[in-house]
Amino acid sequence: MSLYDIVILTDSRYVSPSSPGQYVQNILTEDQMVFDALERKGLSVSRKDWADPEMDWSGTSSVLFRTTWDYFDRFGEFKNWLLDTSSKTKLINSASLIQWNMDKHYLNELTKAGVRVVPTRYIEVGSKLSLQRLHEITGWTDTVIKPTVGGAGRHTHRISEDNLHIIERKLHPILELESFMLQPFQYSVPVEGEKSLVFFGTEFSHAVLKKARPGDFRVQDDFGGTVHKYEATEEEIDFGLQAIYACPELPAYARVDFITDNSGSLAISELELIEPELWFRLNPSAAEILAEEILTRLG
Repeated sequence: MSLYDIVILTDSRYVSPSSPGQYVQNILTEDQMVFDALERKGLSVSRKDWADPEMDWSGTSSVLFRTTWDYFDRFGEFKNWLLDTSSKTKLINSASLIQWNMDKHYLNELTKAGVRVVPTRYIEVGSKLSLQRLHEITGWTDTVIKPTVGGAGRHTHRISEDNLHIIERKLHPILELESFMLQPFQYSVPVEGEKSLVFFGTEFSHAVLKKARPGDFRVQDDFGGTVHKYEATEEEIDFGLQAIYACPELPAYARVDFITDNSGSLAISELELIEPELWFRLNPSAAEILAEEILTRLG
């Protein structure tokens, strides 16, 4: 018999911090909101570091990814853990969906499914094309480059003719080891920001607007970005659902990040299905919606 119905996953930094600042306190607050909502559904709940060496994952019926925000820095270890743990308990979202989503080549699959995505050119490991040559091939003169596996703005740069060779020299050793993606810079981002839609199953919960600090284009709070409540339009919600239905399977939770592209159309920038920040503190009822979706999936 399992000790727990569900374990909420975090990473070691957020298990029991001694003196959390506001950023970490937000994590603790939101994880507690989810914890309490699951308990109100009659489930036995715990919260653990995903990499806890003492944890026997066969002792829980399911695990819920929440704040495993070091996984992309420990990617090989995480992939092995995912394979092993998925054989012992139910993962929410599933292992196959996480494997699909943790490499941003999935954007190409969304495009093939008819979902509008920010134009993307992939740079595979071992590619002999220089960034200058890629700019010539695509006709793009103002671009953003980022790894296909990563988060929090890791190795993300804006490239122009002025800094192209500097960025190329800086990234050259990493390009030998990792796949990257090149996209035309989207001029709406510094002005309008990036919007995020939160779904549980097919139910839309809430939306936020992420804005970069003046002079930057990265909306992550790591770089001074801010988050605001946002009232999504029906068109935007329908667009988000289009992306949800294009996934290999229906996610229990999803965050659909989108922008207005350079043609004035809605376009997906990312689809977050692993450990997205979901801003429960901005819409407390969202934790109840997630708990209900999980209860349904646990049967």
